[in-house]
Amino acid sequence: MHSPVDSSSAPKLVLYSYWKSSCSWRVRFALNLKGLSYEYRAVNLAKGEQFTSEFGRLNPLRYVPVLVDGDVVVSDSFAILLYLEEKYPRKALLPADPQLRAINLQAASIVSSSIQPLHMLSLLKYIEEKVGPEEPQAWAHVHIEKGLLALEKLLKDCAGPYATGEEVYMKNTRTEFIEPMNILVYPDSCKYAAAEADVFLAPQIEVAAKRFNVDMSKFPTLHAVYESCNALPEFQASVPDRQPDAAH
Repeated sequence: MHSPVDSSSAPKLVLYSYWKSSCSWRVRFALNLKGLSYEYRAVNLAKGEQFTSEFGRLNPLRYVPVLVDGDVVVSDSFAILLYLEEKYPRKALLPADPQLRAINLQAASIVSSSIQPLHMLSLLKYIEEKVGPEEPQAWAHVHIEKGLLALEKLLKDCAGPYATGEEVYMKNTRTEFIEPMNILVYPDSCKYAAAEADVFLAPQIEVAAKRFNVDMSKFPTLHAVYESCNALPEFQASVPDRQPDAAH
């Protein structure tokens, strides 16, 4: 493993992303929370740019996101966030407390392994071809709600406004978003209670509600977590519509 380094002396990060990808969204949100600047390189999944030989060398699975940090290439959002935590420990997203850390990792794993893969566009297209045009939405809805119910039960007794934290606060600080360069600038005294679970939850909840019409009133804990994240400038800077490749 690489030793932790100060982000100010680190090579510039490069993120291969697609604006609609919730997996890429997690990483954008995490980079913003950690105050790490990065170069955004769009991979248009709708046009099949993931199938180019250049991108295949970065990730043989041909999925986004991919993070390049100097000579280090990391794919898969879960692996990327764990790498960022170790390499850039400032503004940590994983709590020091072992129990809270485990809850964060469990919540992140539920989203990344038990919800999102079951509504991937490629899977839904396959279901449509094999079963019929109405089945993909129903399939996605059932499996998203199953995962959200598990998350609601996991977090209901430990969540504050955030999944495992009480507040986000910025004491005598100002956060500035420089849109053309996709950079969020933070003073050193910014402190967050938002954690890795929130990074996975907030994009997934918005996708569930807006793309698959899931009624989030069934999941009040998760809905409250989403509303807290949605109020953060770091989250707003990461939303799909604000990305350089967004189609309006």
